[in-house]
Amino acid sequence: MKDWLLSTSRVLSRVSLLIMWLAGFGLVAMTAVVAYQVFMRFVINSSPAWTEAGAIMIMSWFIFLGAAVGVREKFHMGFDVLLYVLPDSALPWLRGISDIFMFLFAAGMVFYGSELAIRFWSTQIPVLGLPTSFTYFPIIVSGVLMCVFIAERMALRLAGEPVDSASATSEITEV
Repeated sequence: MKDWLLSTSRVLSRVSLLIMWLAGFGLVAMTAVVAYQVFMRFVINSSPAWTEAGAIMIMSWFIFLGAAVGVREKFHMGFDVLLYVLPDSALPWLRGISDIFMFLFAAGMVFYGSELAIRFWSTQIPVLGLPTSFTYFPIIVSGVLMCVFIAERMALRLAGEPVDSASATSEITEV
């Protein structure tokens, strides 16, 4: 069981890296779209209608994908004051409680994002010609990824792996 968890963690580490690269590519793509819009507006004097909506769509994707990677790599915001006051034995319990609440939040992202996507599937973003639901897909995908990454961390913690230390993620994925 533990070997399966560790191999799954290595796979998820690669998935996380791929997602981070996709988010980085999205940042570059959005920058290119905005630069194109500025060039067309101020040099050619004819700004395309799709650039603003396209840049916002790309931005929402790379922000939500980056947030999912941040959850896996533990770059998300936290309130760690209690960790400095309480004994070290409390750390896994507090991290576990935090993971449960993050999982519930991510599950809410999936549920409510799906409701929005279903509700707005019949309407379109005029300048892009895409269903309005495409605006909500990053929320759903990010929520699913967060749930998977948090479930991975909780399973590793239950298996006795050192997921709560600062270098735990790299220790597990390099094994």
